[in-house]
Amino acid sequence: MDLVTSEVPAYWRLQDAVGEATAGMVVERALDLGTGTGTTALRVQRRHPGAHLTGTDESAAMLEHARRCLPTADLRVARLERPLPPGPFDLVVSALAVHHLDGPGKADLFARVARVLRPGGRLVIGDVVVPDDPSDVVTPVDGEHDRPSTATEQLAWLTDAGFLAYCPWCERDLAVLVGDLAPPHQR
Repeated sequence: MDLVTSEVPAYWRLQDAVGEATAGMVVERALDLGTGTGTTALRVQRRHPGAHLTGTDESAAMLEHARRCLPTADLRVARLERPLPPGPFDLVVSALAVHHLDGPGKADLFARVARVLRPGGRLVIGDVVVPDDPSDVVTPVDGEHDRPSTATEQLAWLTDAGFLAYCPWCERDLAVLVGDLAPPHQR
């Protein structure tokens, strides 16, 4: 955790903003993409204690750590590029994982998330973005595994996937993006 917070100084504020973006929802089933050690999933579970949580991550070792704090969650080894667990989910969250996909990969993921969300469901992404001002870059990215996009690009891809998309929080090179899936008659 020390490494994450040293590389992402606003890590806890990002996590708070992701959790806040789920407030007021009735969540029976939630999906966490890129669960890692379970920090985001645990926050979702605390905010929505009755929700059944499914989490995916490409690292079995990370999920073993997450199992200790999320003993009732359904945790699965899976990459973001692979098929998603079957829905419908009320909420899909992801923190610091989507930036590993290139632009077309993000657009594809958003479309696949739209297919596993129930109408009226929500996608919440907290992640590294390319800021408008280059002096706002504070999170190290390697250019090989890290492929952040601008918030504007991602909001457009969310809209293309059928979401009502907005950005409720940003700080330097971090942002929380929210996509509400409109009922079919409103799309």
